[in-house]
Amino acid sequence: MECSIIKIQDYIDGGYIYIPRKECNKKAWGEKTECKKEIYERNLSIYREYKNGLSIKELSEKYFLSPKWIQKIIASLRLKQ
Repeated sequence: MECSIIKIQDYIDGGYIYIPRKECNKKAWGEKTECKKEIYERNLSIYREYKNGLSIKELSEKYFLSPKWIQKIIASLRLKQ
């Protein structure tokens, strides 16, 4: 075992090494936290407010997102409806 560590140490020499997860243990983005759900709920709020008359500029300022990003959110939710 020590021999393997020495070979790795010779190769990396104080650097970082990344050991990826096994395929069976991988998690999708946002699976461990509520982040994915929170963003989806924010996007729904943006869409509802847009349908209720707020402009893209107003939504952009309210949510601190670019107008282009607001347009993408609205377009993607419009397709789902």
